[in-house]
Amino acid sequence: MNQGRQSFPTPPMQGWSMSAFVAIALLVMIGVFMASNAVTTIEAGTRGVLKTFGEITGVLDEGLHFRMPFITSVTVVEVRTQRYESNSSAASRDLQTVTTQVVINYRPDAAQVDRLVREIGVDYERRVVDPAIQEAIKAATARFTAEELITRRPEVSDLILSVLSERLMPRGVIVENVSITDFNFSPEFARAIEAKQVAEQDALRAARELERARIEAQQQVARAEAEAKARLEIARAEAESLRLLGEVVSPQLLQLRFIERWDGIMPRFVGGDNGLLTMLSIPTDDILNDPATTRATPQNIAPAGTEATPNP
Repeated sequence: MNQGRQSFPTPPMQGWSMSAFVAIALLVMIGVFMASNAVTTIEAGTRGVLKTFGEITGVLDEGLHFRMPFITSVTVVEVRTQRYESNSSAASRDLQTVTTQVVINYRPDAAQVDRLVREIGVDYERRVVDPAIQEAIKAATARFTAEELITRRPEVSDLILSVLSERLMPRGVIVENVSITDFNFSPEFARAIEAKQVAEQDALRAARELERARIEAQQQVARAEAEAKARLEIARAEAESLRLLGEVVSPQLLQLRFIERWDGIMPRFVGGDNGLLTMLSIPTDDILNDPATTRATPQNIAPAGTEATPNP
């Protein structure tokens, strides 16, 4: 029976094949891991500080870079413009407590990022930027009075920028601009400023009212002068008219005007040295119809109170 049985051989190397598969997979994974660590991508607006065994050996620009895995490392530093806001309390030149809020725009110098990382590290904002801002604000505030901080704000900003640039530029940080967003004073000083503003407004209002009164007085004087000049011109015209009239008036003209206005009635009274004398009332028709009476003509009729001159 043993001879009739057939034996089936075991597949050779089955255990070895499984081990080889695991080893190959492990090697592939290690290769992929090493390949991924051998490639570094530096994004736009950043720089990569290359370190070999912890020592800075170069700076990587934007783009794709190869490096030795496990031996080298890359520290990414942002070189774009960054915004930093800070509040600082300081004393002004007139010893007023002023709280200043500023906003600065700064960026690390791309050419000095290796020095920045070596000397300060990536936490440079907390280590050097904020202390420099505090010092610059205190130095600038001490040079101005509290009122000048408000009225001369551009000069204060320029001074803060100058102090910051002087302190941060050697450390590899470029300060682009400084903006003062707010000044806060003590309540007592704020009330004093408000009272001063109110007094100045009252003074300006009084000056405007005084100027208006002065202008109105000038207008009245000018109007009175114009009226007086007008009356003077009228008086001169009347005087000139009377003068011209006196030149053309003659006894004959007066006699003619009297005749033109006479209504034909003889006067009842006549003036003399003894007062008014009664004259006879004779009808005008009787006088005109009396042949013995000389016809009245412009030459023999005289005005009342004068003697008539008979015609020859």
